[in-house]
Amino acid sequence: QVQLVESGGGLVQAGDSLRLSCAASGLSFSTHAMGWFRQAPGKKRERVGTISRTGSSTYYADSVKGRFTISRDNAKNTVYLQMNSLKPEDTAVYYCAANSGSAQAMSVTGRGDYWGQGTQVTVSS
Repeated sequence: QVQLVESGGGLVQAGDSLRLSCAASGLSFSTHAMGWFRQAPGKKRERVGTISRTGSSTYYADSVKGRFTISRDNAKNTVYLQMNSLKPEDTAVYYCAANSGSAQAMSVTGRGDYWGQGTQVTVSS
């Protein structure tokens, strides 16, 4: 069975950095685009960014562009989200997702074939 397990969340101060990881198992990782999404209390889930199967292409939400970086290691079946210059408005549960389609399409539709359980990121001011 497919599992996506996020880790690395926590409580940090504004301006700090954090790196999230998402370890995948039970699927052909290198044939799936991967994405990071987040949901704050009382808000709809929003896209953070997506990455293509090879890692050659990435797509980011305007709110995180220049601060967040998505990368992947297909040998380790893991996708990462490096978050720098964190702001209180980045506080949310962060989810990773896998999609058998393209990263660009995933960035538009926000659809994932598989989802992780999420990891909490809290940024204090």
